[in-house]
Amino acid sequence: MISHTYQRILLKYSGEAVAGDEDQGIDPKVLHFMSKEIKSIVDRGVCVGLVIGGGNLFRGEKLNKDGMDRVAGDHMGMLATVMNGIALRDALERDGIKTRVMSAIPMPGIVEHFDRRIATQLLEAGFVVIFTAGTGNPFFTTDTAACLRGIEIGADLMLKATKVDGVYSDDPNLNKDAEFYPSLTFDDAIDKKLKVMDTTALTLARVNNLKIKVFNFRKEGGLLDIVNGKKLGTLISNG
Repeated sequence: MISHTYQRILLKYSGEAVAGDEDQGIDPKVLHFMSKEIKSIVDRGVCVGLVIGGGNLFRGEKLNKDGMDRVAGDHMGMLATVMNGIALRDALERDGIKTRVMSAIPMPGIVEHFDRRIATQLLEAGFVVIFTAGTGNPFFTTDTAACLRGIEIGADLMLKATKVDGVYSDDPNLNKDAEFYPSLTFDDAIDKKLKVMDTTALTLARVNNLKIKVFNFRKEGGLLDIVNGKKLGTLISNG
C-alpha cells in the first residue's frame, strides 16, 4: 500500500452536486467524474467512506412552509439520499470499484442496513462504502451524518465537497471581495457563523477531533492532491 497523508477518509457530497448544472435530478456526467476521482485514490489504497445528500431529488422547505410535518419531510429526504447512493454505486461499479450501500433505515433487498463493524471490515477489504439515509433520525442534516460516520469508521479526515474552492467570509459568487480562509478552527467557524455546515456537525467534529477539509469537488485530481497532503481548500480543525 502506498503511504499517503490520509489513509482513510469520509467524503461528503451534496445532492445538489450530483445535479450538475441543473436545479434537480441526476447528471450522469457528474457521477462519472466523481467515480473517476474516487477511483484515483482507491487504486492507491485509500479507504473511502461516503455520504451523499438528497437535495437534488427532494427539498422539504416549501412543503414545510405549506404545512407538511417536518418529520415526514425529513424521512422523504432520507429516501432521496438512498436513491443517490444507488446511482453513485452503479457509476463506481462500472469503473470496477467494489462498492456497498448502507442505509440507516432498514431496506432489505435494496441496500444493506448500517452496521459499523461490517462497514469497517468492508473498507479494510477495499470497498467504497456509501452511507445513506442520514443518521436515520429527523432534524439532523447529512453534514452531521457525515461527521458521525467519519468518527465511527475512524476516518483521518472528512472531506466536504462544494462548488467553490473552500470556505469564504461570504459567497464568492456574489461578493468578489469575500475573504478566503485556508484554515480555520472549529471555534472560528462557529463564532463567525460561516455557512460551511451546521453547528451540530461542527460541534460533533470538534469534540471528536475529526478534521474537515472543504474543497471544490470539480477540480480534476483534487482528491488525490488532498490525500497526498497538498494544500487545497480550507482545513477546519482544533488548531
